[in-house]
Amino acid sequence: KKIEMKPVFKEYHQEEQPLFPVSLGSKIPQNAPVRVLSLIVDGLNIDEVMATYEGGGTSAYHPRMMLKIVLFAYLNNIYSCRKIEEEIRVNILFMWLAGGLEPDHNTINRFRSTHLKKSINKIFTQVVQLLVEIGYLSLDRDCVDGIQLDSYTFDWRQMPEQNRGNLDEKIRKVLEFIEKSITR
Repeated sequence: KKIEMKPVFKEYHQEEQPLFPVSLGSKIPQNAPVRVLSLIVDGLNIDEVMATYEGGGTSAYHPRMMLKIVLFAYLNNIYSCRKIEEEIRVNILFMWLAGGLEPDHNTINRFRSTHLKKSINKIFTQVVQLLVEIGYLSLDRDCVDGIQLDSYTFDWRQMPEQNRGNLDEKIRKVLEFIEKSITR
């Protein structure tokens, strides 16, 4: 006689589950690119950005946190302040970078236009160069809405100065594209 087996399911109570694990970082692999970006930004000299802040008034979001969010967005082809704000609310990687804080699109826009305006080119170039050097960013197929970054397979330290200039120029074009996208 055949024994009839009933399926067994794990309990599922959507409304009663904790919203997040105890630590958002516990859900992000140690070698994830977002962690690498975070470490790079932690090591950057951002004195030029810090100098754009004045004392007094209400507290501001830390510029290093804001920089991490903006750079991670750019590296993921996200340029709209509203889209970045949405990512901070729904994407665990952005939540982790923000440390649970939720700057709105106006705050993100003010940060970019007031505090990053003069230094974004230098900072973004440094970050992209470091990511390429350590192998976390490949420029083999990267394309930003029609701006093609040529194929490079290189050791950045051994790269001739001429090619570094070419990469710098390509990064400058990407930043120009981002700036035009922001002003639309």
